[in-house]
Amino acid sequence: MEAIGVDHAGLLAVRSHCPIPSRISPHAAAVQGWLDDWLCHFDLPADTPNLDLDRLRRGNIAYYASRLYPDANPTDLRTIAALFTWFFLLDDACDGPPGEAAPDVRGVRAGVLHVLRPGPRHQHPAFAGLLRQMLVRVWRTLRARTGSTWRSRFLDAVRHHLDGILVEADNKAKQRRPSVTEYIHLRRATSAAYVSYTLVELTTGTPLPVAVHHHPLIQEITTTGNDLLSWFNDLLSLDRDTITSGGHNLVLAVARESHVPVELANALVVRRWQETMDRFTELVSAVPSFGPRIDRPLRHYLDSVAGSIRGTIDWSWESQRYVSPGG
Repeated sequence: MEAIGVDHAGLLAVRSHCPIPSRISPHAAAVQGWLDDWLCHFDLPADTPNLDLDRLRRGNIAYYASRLYPDANPTDLRTIAALFTWFFLLDDACDGPPGEAAPDVRGVRAGVLHVLRPGPRHQHPAFAGLLRQMLVRVWRTLRARTGSTWRSRFLDAVRHHLDGILVEADNKAKQRRPSVTEYIHLRRATSAAYVSYTLVELTTGTPLPVAVHHHPLIQEITTTGNDLLSWFNDLLSLDRDTITSGGHNLVLAVARESHVPVELANALVVRRWQETMDRFTELVSAVPSFGPRIDRPLRHYLDSVAGSIRGTIDWSWESQRYVSPGG
């Protein structure tokens, strides 16, 4: 198989430098079968070239959910797999080479937030059809079993993600390529990692107290974990991003800002990833005790943030979402 991205040596160097053990739910295959059946209930409009349900099925997205939440029960894992599928579909819908007819990202953002906010659910013209149908079904399930604290945290994370998608779309429309610093900050939003972290609390049923959730060290750990999974994805998807991202890829940003060839920029990003992985390990080991009532759910949360790094590496490596058609 040929990965759509950079040289395998760089990817292997990253993978071998990750000390986090691989884990996967024993329910992965069964949930993937359920997800394939679930997707059959949706019709894909013929006039949406960026949306490809077959590509989603080949991606084995339930296996991704199963790697990030290996301890989740089958019911929660099905809900998370469906939600992940929706996010990948949203990403495909809002993605495309610069210069093509731009999707109405502002309209999509407004439509998503109308579904998730309390109150009347108005249908925005830019957020109709498949995307809306799928989100409404998943959100109905989530609302039925979560409290207001979790829903507020989830909504904030989704809004942050949508704002990032909007900035990237505006950049593409204006042919504006972000600096390395700007890109890293933006990538933390477009990755949707912060959304995935809220789902850890869904699987445990124990949201972290606000003071712990916003503790500076915990925030730095989640930000660093986000960077690590995002940068690995940038390394893997470099070839595709060269065509579609309008410069929104860390390797491309480093090459442009440092005035170096892409091959050297790739090596610089690999080294940066390794150094950041070392920093992540140091941060996790420095977490203090918050008391016996908090330490157990916090440890599960931090283990899941770490597992999302390794899970992203393993799934991205094996998923056909990142395999070239001729591979």
